[in-house]
Amino acid sequence: MRVLHTSDWHIGRTFHGADLLTEQEAALTHIAELVDRESVDVVVVAGDIYDRAVPSAEAVRVATAAMTRIRRAGAELVITPGNHDSAARLGAFAEFAAAGGLHVRATVEGIAEPVVLHDEHGAVAFYGIPYLEPEPSRHALGVAEARGHTGVLGEAMRRVRDDLAGRPGTRSLVLAHAFVIGGEASESERTIAVGGVEQVPGSVFDGVDYVALGHLHGPQTLAEHLRYSGSPLAYSFSEARQRKSVWFVDLDANGLAEVRRHELPVPRPLATLSGELAALLEDPEHEQWREHFLSVTVTDRVRPIDAMRLLQDRFPYAVHMDWRPDGGAAGTELKYAEAVRGRSDIEIARSFLDDCRGAPPTEREERLVHLALEAANRTAVAKL
Repeated sequence: MRVLHTSDWHIGRTFHGADLLTEQEAALTHIAELVDRESVDVVVVAGDIYDRAVPSAEAVRVATAAMTRIRRAGAELVITPGNHDSAARLGAFAEFAAAGGLHVRATVEGIAEPVVLHDEHGAVAFYGIPYLEPEPSRHALGVAEARGHTGVLGEAMRRVRDDLAGRPGTRSLVLAHAFVIGGEASESERTIAVGGVEQVPGSVFDGVDYVALGHLHGPQTLAEHLRYSGSPLAYSFSEARQRKSVWFVDLDANGLAEVRRHELPVPRPLATLSGELAALLEDPEHEQWREHFLSVTVTDRVRPIDAMRLLQDRFPYAVHMDWRPDGGAAGTELKYAEAVRGRSDIEIARSFLDDCRGAPPTEREERLVHLALEAANRTAVAKL
């Protein structure tokens, strides 16, 4: 049996305010094409199908279309919710969906109730462990003494192993959404630390043939049978150098036979640029970044006016800008009480402009500040 392991689709997520549905649809369409080309039998999605507990109608449309393409390409799907998903919403109509080849494991009660599929060697049991928030989960699992993520995941895996013991000769695969010790985080994962340490030891997942992990957005191998697929797209500039991928997991008569990594195409690359605004706008060498998502650091000594709009005129996908003046005053730590003590309103306004831009206001700007302060004073007096 050939399994494709993916996770963390985060459908509906934006990238610094930019809509990603087009890029997400392209990435998921490629996964469906892989199912057909590589004769994949089962696609497992280890959580965070959506980016929000209540996804938009467009996000649901993209998810539905992706799963339909995968199913038509010949694979069954097994999915479980992550910390971004609503388990109840994702699991709605799960029994009906299973009839069409979409198997959702979204409840604590169903942890030890696998999806059992067959190949020429016999049965393979797919166990879905939804994201388990420690406090409510320890009560739902009936282990009030359990502490943290390790405690509740340990109980979930005990149930899996107990069920598997009653299925002699059955191979096994677990989907889990968790932060396993040894994994490397990116900037785009939401923390799952609740009242304690969020990381769990890999040994929690001992006793099964393969563990398809979700939550961390970079592809990672913690052990031969214990891997993160990562997200199909980069969701922060810290992921710009990651090669997004999926895992092909082959199971033979004895269990795990081979795991292969397949790198995914990048619908829109990420890049960072730095320099003075004029050079960024005029240098012809920068034309190569025009279609990239860009994070730009502007280094002008004086903060340029309307810099982001000017950047986006040349680079339509510039989504983030920092101002870090070369030798300027940005980054100076100020305490408000000290900054205003003994100063007049005009002096405070002048200092504010100087701190924000790395240069004092011009004479014209200072006249405008005077006029604004006089108008504000007249309004305040009139209200007395």
